[in-house]
Amino acid sequence: MERLRGIFSMQPGLTPVEHNLIEEAYVLAAKAHETQFRDSGKPYITHPVAVAEILAELNMDAPTIAAALLHDVVEDTDITLDDIERQFGQDVALLVNGVTKIKQLPTEMGEMRQAKKGDLQAEYLRQMFMAMGNDVRVILVKLADRLDNMRTLGSLSRDRQTRNARETLDIFAPLANRLGIGKIKWQLEDLSFRYLEPERYKELAEMLASKRQEREDDIKYVIVRLEDALRKHGIEGEVRGRPKHIYSIYRKMKRKEVDFEHVFDVRALRVMVPDVPTCYQVLGIVHQLWRPIHGEFDDYIAAPKENGYQSLHTAVIADDNRALEVQIRTHDMHQDAEYGIAAHWKYKEKGQRFDAAYEKRINYMRRIAEQAQEEDDPHSAIQAVKEDITDERIYVFTPKNDIIDLPAGSTPIDFAYHIHTDIGNRCRGARIGGKQVGLDYRLQTGDRVEIVTANRGGPSLDWLNEDLGFVKTHRARQKIRQWFRKQDREKNITNGREALERELKRMGLDEYPRSEIANATNFPTYEHILAAIGYGDITASSVVAKVLELERREQEAKRDEFMLSKPTVPENGTSDFGVDVDGLGSGGLVRLATCCSPLRGDPIIGFITRTNGITIHRTDCKNILNTTEPERLIVARWSRAKEHIYSTRVEIRAHDREGLMRDIGAVIAAEGINMTNVNISTDKTLAIFSLIMEVNDKSQLLKVVTKIDQFPDVIEVRRLNNL
Repeated sequence: MERLRGIFSMQPGLTPVEHNLIEEAYVLAAKAHETQFRDSGKPYITHPVAVAEILAELNMDAPTIAAALLHDVVEDTDITLDDIERQFGQDVALLVNGVTKIKQLPTEMGEMRQAKKGDLQAEYLRQMFMAMGNDVRVILVKLADRLDNMRTLGSLSRDRQTRNARETLDIFAPLANRLGIGKIKWQLEDLSFRYLEPERYKELAEMLASKRQEREDDIKYVIVRLEDALRKHGIEGEVRGRPKHIYSIYRKMKRKEVDFEHVFDVRALRVMVPDVPTCYQVLGIVHQLWRPIHGEFDDYIAAPKENGYQSLHTAVIADDNRALEVQIRTHDMHQDAEYGIAAHWKYKEKGQRFDAAYEKRINYMRRIAEQAQEEDDPHSAIQAVKEDITDERIYVFTPKNDIIDLPAGSTPIDFAYHIHTDIGNRCRGARIGGKQVGLDYRLQTGDRVEIVTANRGGPSLDWLNEDLGFVKTHRARQKIRQWFRKQDREKNITNGREALERELKRMGLDEYPRSEIANATNFPTYEHILAAIGYGDITASSVVAKVLELERREQEAKRDEFMLSKPTVPENGTSDFGVDVDGLGSGGLVRLATCCSPLRGDPIIGFITRTNGITIHRTDCKNILNTTEPERLIVARWSRAKEHIYSTRVEIRAHDREGLMRDIGAVIAAEGINMTNVNISTDKTLAIFSLIMEVNDKSQLLKVVTKIDQFPDVIEVRRLNNL
């Protein structure tokens, strides 16, 4: 029982019954594991005891601590769940079962010959998130289990160290953060960082250690200064130095692009006071003592983080003219910041009060569990969960001033689907602070977002095109696909046909044989491709990209045959247009053909003219395909090193209205594209715009063309071959 002393010292309020429950769990676990050893060579029982100690420090209940002691016995020994339920009751058995289900999964899947390592990991994590939705204590045991495994990672192979550390940093540390358990979160981060980037970790650790005494002396001085000021104002507060977490310092250095000496929280104070009004009073005192640094104040009391975290953060210039970070919070806020959802467990367990923060975190857990359950593909499920638990977040407002938490990089469409699926499906525009913005606008913290909806209709297939940047979140992407899947097959084929025809026309492939498109994909027929586009399984742009790649390979094969009698010159070179031409001398004349106006990204070929050097054409140019002099063709490719501005002509057909050209011009300007020629003609209510634009490459053209095509008035946008 000596091993349990640490647990009992952290749980002085245990009843005799609870005390006996934990003792009996230890006795059974010790006997079950008595012949087993860890990779480090230590007796196996040291691991479940360490897990139980972590949970005792979080002030978890006796059944959770007992389950921690027993969490490996069903998987690794002859003891069954029925044995555990008979001796310890249903509560403990359910917790052990929840953890065991997670732990057994890789073994079960490992028996499947087709299973890949990545599939095992993804399905393992998916099952973990599904299990944790039933009882939050399951994930708390799992977090404690992971923390002890990370503490003892040194005995594993380098490959296993890296794999476990990456999984911990990507999944478990952010999860602990979202549950508000800072005490576990920072340990998982630092331990992961230590194994993922050992040299950088060692460098930062040595920097911290080399100036520890100087830093501690500085902190003692500012603590005394602040304590004296608080006493003069009659404030009872606890002032202490704040622990330094290496990974946190590293992230701040990267995010702010500063060196170690300029990271504010290398020197940091934490002030704890009885109530919220005193927090703001202390903030005023701190700013009277030292000059605040502009832009370094955050009020997480008035606007708590999504995980419930509350505190005032400020940074000041201290007496020695160096930065000092100060956090101010109540004692309850500190408990919540350190222990998160675990800090609320006792209240909820005994039914003492309704706890809004606890309910919010529980609902969050259920949402993650539902996401994991909804996804058939484990990789998609884990991608959704990773996105939801990332701490790179933004906070925006609804028109009613509700705060919405989204991953950084989210767009109005992501916001709309977060509010309600129907709002997302009918989204047609957005306003930020009353000003119209594009649907690909990147939301910023503090934005007030209003969604403009249509009375009916659905999402656009273009929203699924990742290159266009309309959607960031997995949730929105999933809802869009679901909408298209609910449409009948014939309608999806029609939608798919419209999307693909539009994309082919944009890329100058409108005459490409449709029967050949199936050859460029893994679909059996052209109709299957159209249905898949309509369902949202693939995008029209991805199909066109495969067509272009197939065409490029075919043209290269033809070109290789043509090259048998091609002329040669002494050296290779790069033209002023960013084109590498085989055999081009330093003074070789190269120009871009005006008949097809190639852009960087188009498959190209050179044609040796009789008097004007080499002309660069697209490989699908009719003049090239119909040439009677294939011996004049020469290999050409876009140079990686050289950039150039290329001219291209685009035609837009639209229903005429006042301000349409202004709106189109604004979209073009927003993409950094210059228009060198504009020709507008009208026919009754139809307007035809012929624009010559200067673009960097084909992808930039595709992006702006797609955005213009989103205008309700626009009928068609297409790239023309000639200037």
